[in-house]
Amino acid sequence: MFRLSNLLNSVLDGKKARVLDGSIAIWNFTNRCNLSCMHCYSRSDLQSKDALSYEDIISTLPKLKENGIKFIIFSGGEPLTRDDIFDIAAICKELGIITYLSTNGLYVGQKNAKEILERFDYIGISIDGSQKRHDNFRGLEGSFEMSMKAVKLLNSFQLSKVGIRFTLTKETYEDLEYIFELAEFENIPKLYISHLVYSGRGLDNLKMDLSKEQRRRAVEFIIEKAFEYRDKNIDIEIVTGNMEQDAVVFLEKFSEKYPHLESEMIKRLKSWGGNSAGRKLLNIDPLGNVKPDPFFPKSIGNILKDDFGDIWQKKESDLLKRLRKRPRSIEGKCSLCKYIDICNGGSRSRAYAIYDDLWAEDPSCYLDENEIKH
Repeated sequence: MFRLSNLLNSVLDGKKARVLDGSIAIWNFTNRCNLSCMHCYSRSDLQSKDALSYEDIISTLPKLKENGIKFIIFSGGEPLTRDDIFDIAAICKELGIITYLSTNGLYVGQKNAKEILERFDYIGISIDGSQKRHDNFRGLEGSFEMSMKAVKLLNSFQLSKVGIRFTLTKETYEDLEYIFELAEFENIPKLYISHLVYSGRGLDNLKMDLSKEQRRRAVEFIIEKAFEYRDKNIDIEIVTGNMEQDAVVFLEKFSEKYPHLESEMIKRLKSWGGNSAGRKLLNIDPLGNVKPDPFFPKSIGNILKDDFGDIWQKKESDLLKRLRKRPRSIEGKCSLCKYIDICNGGSRSRAYAIYDDLWAEDPSCYLDENEIKH
């Protein structure tokens, strides 16, 4: 996750950057979902049964806290299909764990809006372009209208807790500009733009991924919007996900505009450290498998069989040791790249999906070989 607006503003204002003091767990509490999205990494559907009981979950939460997990992103499937999801979130609050909700918004309404805002520190609702494009991408006619209704309802409480999530693919590429216009028009405080990772339906539909030329143009547009919002004092935070190479393009643009602050930005980007799967990020899937990220092809344990502390810290696997090395030892063009200590090699899940090798270069890296050489 690359918080480019936060980095831009903090350096220009001479303030400390937002630092993740602890780790993030993306927990897929269910594989049940009321949509059938083209890119879904968990292949969710409404027929799925929950494998993790309430007792399984609440017995694990204190162990996450004890082992440095400070944030839990409630994901799925659609997490709001679980009847006990608010009770789980309440226990997280009691433990001092920050809670994020990732939802399609279709189960958000007047009856539960206030409770959602009370239980979750942030809510991200998926909007993948204009109405027709979103409905086609999400597999349900009318879903755009319902999701936007949820965004507007939650934002009507004026708590600045709600943002929209947009996935970049060939299907949605033409609506990238639209999604920014939507955020501006609706006064949405945060825009999270995710790159495709090859897992689940995202692997089945690999042809939907952008070309490297399209990705570069998209990223340059996103970064220019961040600078525009800074110049115009527009309070919309921009975050990109699953493509740590975005930080390199951001650094290049930043250095052109503010050469006297280049060294400070490099220092902060190196401190951020790029891809953090297995170090600052983990995933617990609907079956209880613990993985370095939600797309990862291998698990490192299971909370139904193993103590979470053993999985994450006490019995550190060879895989985790290699993932936690900074910068990682990555092959291909990464081995020659002067920015490896910024992006940390990008996605290991994409490398495995294409090359069957966790330590190959990220196949989606769009950086030109001439710009990355020492």
